[in-house]
Amino acid sequence: MTRRSSGTAATPGSILAIVLGAGVPLAFVAVFFAWPVLTMVGRGLLPDGALDLGGFGEVLGRPRTLRLIGLTVGQAALASVTCVVLGLPIAHVLYRLRFPGRGMLRALVVLPFVLPTVVVGVAFRTLLREGGLLGGLGLDGTFAAIMLALVFFNIAVVVRTVGITWEGLDSRQEEAARVLGAGPQRVWWTITVPRLAPAIASAASIVFLFCSTAFGVVLVLGGTRFGTIETEIYLLTTQFLDLRAASVLSVTQLVVVVLLLLAAARAQGSRTAQRRVQAALAARAPRAGDAPAVAVTVIVAVLLALPIVALVLRSLLTATGWGVGNYLALGGTGTRNALVVPVWVALGNSLAIAAQAAAIALLIGLAASLVISRRPRSVGLRRGLAAFDGALMLPLGVSAVTVGFGFLITLNQPPFDLRSSPILVPIAQALVALPLVVRTILPVLTGIDGRMRESAAVLGSAPWRVLRDVDLATAARPLLAASGLAFAVALGEFGATSFLSRPDRPTLPVVIFRLIGLPGGDNFGMALAASVVLAVVTVGVVALVERLRVGTMGAF
Repeated sequence: MTRRSSGTAATPGSILAIVLGAGVPLAFVAVFFAWPVLTMVGRGLLPDGALDLGGFGEVLGRPRTLRLIGLTVGQAALASVTCVVLGLPIAHVLYRLRFPGRGMLRALVVLPFVLPTVVVGVAFRTLLREGGLLGGLGLDGTFAAIMLALVFFNIAVVVRTVGITWEGLDSRQEEAARVLGAGPQRVWWTITVPRLAPAIASAASIVFLFCSTAFGVVLVLGGTRFGTIETEIYLLTTQFLDLRAASVLSVTQLVVVVLLLLAAARAQGSRTAQRRVQAALAARAPRAGDAPAVAVTVIVAVLLALPIVALVLRSLLTATGWGVGNYLALGGTGTRNALVVPVWVALGNSLAIAAQAAAIALLIGLAASLVISRRPRSVGLRRGLAAFDGALMLPLGVSAVTVGFGFLITLNQPPFDLRSSPILVPIAQALVALPLVVRTILPVLTGIDGRMRESAAVLGSAPWRVLRDVDLATAARPLLAASGLAFAVALGEFGATSFLSRPDRPTLPVVIFRLIGLPGGDNFGMALAASVVLAVVTVGVVALVERLRVGTMGAF
């Protein structure tokens, strides 16, 4: 058996290519992420030009801050555990069993994760409010409502991350243990769980990260009553202009995010190594012992569908009865001119801005992925590429409020006076989509045997032709999938966009949030109809992404 080359020698040309290829992504992240975030943090920690760390003790010692930190960590931990407990049986059913309709059920489970956060918040308010399908439970405006929405939003992370790993495991070890007399529970705890542990740890850390930095869902469902660190940064920045306290919380959040990303990367590395040495076997038909997992899957699938069904039904209910009046009202500006432009104009803005953001994220992400996918023999270069990869993931977990407000206070003078430029919002959305683009393209590029490039070079191909015929040819379909994923993510981005979008050029999520905040007349019905429209467009894009996916793990 031949062995794959462990790396390539670091020649002056390869080092120059790495430096040039990493230069544009690094410059992009430095100017549009590191600079705004550090400036925002500096405004709070360097109030008089000198470092003042006393704010940490003051802010972190406040009872309100401690309560919010406890609430943030508690809800993220509880949501992570719940997603793992529910996600494992669903992953077993969807990735280890074979039955009609499995593809449709997979799509239903993944659907909540790709919905814009504002849409999820509106859907749960519609479901749980008085008169809703579950209005009798009295959960509207409670902590339980936020927890349900977080689990709804993130269970797909566990199902997909663990499920794809589980699909690649050789089931003969479990079968051999059963033949030797081991019971189902013993097989599960001694064989299956240890092999799935890296994937479970990776999924749980990602869910914890997403839940601890949730903004739109918490803001819509909890308001200021059930705040988190993210919503507190928003209040401190926008209402109290307390940059010192906001900076302390931003730094605290950033430290937690870095630790979580390191944990997820470590678990991801273990899982990737495991999948390389094990062969996938075909899924089997369900058996009697699968009944509990099948029951959990059916129950969760119904519960996942309820908020969407409630949203669609309520959007068709008007003051005069059932009809499409709420959708027809999208051509106006709402009761008492709640909006500056009609909703359909905002949708057009969202589509145009998302397309620009996707193009930016794709170009930057491709350049970064091409560099990171190389395997130089130099230990120093490998560590540098690993650090580069980690730096690109940071925008996933840093407060969107910090980034958005940082844009306003940094990009206001030449040569980066962009506050009035229409490109500012696409850049902010591209920052959010960039980590997901890299995670979609990088596994495919990493899987290319280095000897293919070496053979092409030996046969006389120029470097640009090797890049075109080997790397880009192999990654063509993942590139299309990444562009669609970036478009969908940008389409639903709300946190930074709420800071940066202009009243005369708003995006659809910003318009929906404004309509919710100004109830009365047609406004709430318009918000529901606009949410359905945004969900349909987003799901359509993601459905196309799924058709283009070529066996990679997508964004996870």
